[in-house]
Amino acid sequence: MNVSTDMTAELSPDVALPWWKGATIYQIYPRSFMDSNGDGIGDLPGITQRLPYVAKLGVDAIWVSPFFKSPMKDFGYDVSDYRDVDPIFGDLADFDALVAKAHDLGLRVLIDQVYSHTSDEHAWFVESRSSRENPKSDWYVWVDAKPDGSPPSNWQSVFGGPAWTWDARRGQYYLHNFLSSQPQLNLHNREVQDAILGVMRFWLERGVDGFRIDALNFAMHDPELRDNPPAPDNGKPRTRPFDFQVKKYNQSHADIPGFIQRIRSLTDEFEGIFTVAEVGGDDAFREMRLFTAGEDHLNSAYSFNFLYADKLTPELVCRSLADWPEEEGLGWPSWAFENHDAPRALGRWCEPHEREAFVRLKTLLLMSLRGNAIIYYGEELGLMQVDIPFDQLHDPEAIANWPLTLSRDGARTPMPWDKSESVGFGSTAPWLPIGEENRANSVEAQEADENSLLAFTRRAIKLRTANPAMRHGEILTCRHSGDLLEISREADGQRLEFRFNLGSSPVHIHDCGGSPLIAINGASKDQLPPYAALITEISI
Repeated sequence: MNVSTDMTAELSPDVALPWWKGATIYQIYPRSFMDSNGDGIGDLPGITQRLPYVAKLGVDAIWVSPFFKSPMKDFGYDVSDYRDVDPIFGDLADFDALVAKAHDLGLRVLIDQVYSHTSDEHAWFVESRSSRENPKSDWYVWVDAKPDGSPPSNWQSVFGGPAWTWDARRGQYYLHNFLSSQPQLNLHNREVQDAILGVMRFWLERGVDGFRIDALNFAMHDPELRDNPPAPDNGKPRTRPFDFQVKKYNQSHADIPGFIQRIRSLTDEFEGIFTVAEVGGDDAFREMRLFTAGEDHLNSAYSFNFLYADKLTPELVCRSLADWPEEEGLGWPSWAFENHDAPRALGRWCEPHEREAFVRLKTLLLMSLRGNAIIYYGEELGLMQVDIPFDQLHDPEAIANWPLTLSRDGARTPMPWDKSESVGFGSTAPWLPIGEENRANSVEAQEADENSLLAFTRRAIKLRTANPAMRHGEILTCRHSGDLLEISREADGQRLEFRFNLGSSPVHIHDCGGSPLIAINGASKDQLPPYAALITEISI
């Protein structure tokens, strides 16, 4: 059966829905997107130069990972000035130009915000560590040593080693859940909250349309400094001391939702602002619900369900969707298959000979999930994880835990724009290797091929935008049997049936009627070949 994939329908207007509900968001990692000045590192003018390409994808918004002033020990997630652009990326005028260009192209702009910690070079920390009596002495988490000189608790940092570092100037330990150069802010302190809200207002007044808030469940600690209990052995490799504990007291404090309410009060002063929390860890689902509950918290939470999954299965999809039912007061999910911290999905989820079919299935599935769909730069090209040699690593976690921790650098390699030696990224060698597999999948090569993944991604995004049941519809059913995934969604008088074969063997299906909306990889109304999918519209 030949089914047309031409999608020309327009989205039904629904003024009651905010722009972000069901949006498709494109994540840009600034260092690796486009280098405009020849220093080997991507920058804000480079992003601005390439925004027409992003707009042509059909996405609703961009999410720009950190570009703030930073010593770059954790590549921008260690902020030394929340209100300035790091010179390697440009300046505030470059950011303003980026926002203006994006808005001209109909794109919203979301930026990363890191509120749980700063760089140790931030002026706040420099002042805080100078004495125990200065005005910012309580802006970070400072604690006396135990009588024997040891740290005040057994908490461990994500990147390895104790979460406490001794500072001789104060004669105390300070807390850091990540690198020792990333001291923990004391967000129990109202003055610190006020300062953070001032940062948020600064960017809102510059025209941003929302925030992705990093590591939000790390924002507050247990003031009683109780030791974390040991974690039961689940059989998985433990590469860091952090893996040996239940993170009960160094994060996830019950007062975090109260701070979130203050964030929401501020964003509600502006029109159409979208907020999404990054929430990882063993208790992430409960926290995501708390952080997005009702109309006085964040709009969405960023799920990790797929980012580290070894395999994409129908059971995983249904279980993930079931976590976010259509219930009053329950938040709205955001989904990603790839990001700057996780390995590229194709290397995790399929064999090399399956990629051509699988990558289209993966793309269409992401566009079919209830929630916001986040595409990581280059995902629309089918970029692969790059194996970075140890002597070229930049990722501090991978360096510290070599070779047991997969480098995040492998998912942060330069965007291949053309077939040139530098892949159009810039005029000099880029900060990370390009990866030979990724060279062949450049934008230039795929623009010339109407059957390319890039062309298919544009069609899939357009399909999502044009069909309300696909963009924001509720889940009526989600069923799985073997490799077969079946989903039914409905909105605005439209009902769609989604069928995906996530396996390498054909699956027979029952014709449920309706009009085919899209069929890929040889799908028909009675059979799905390996990695095939069929979406039909049912009359109701």
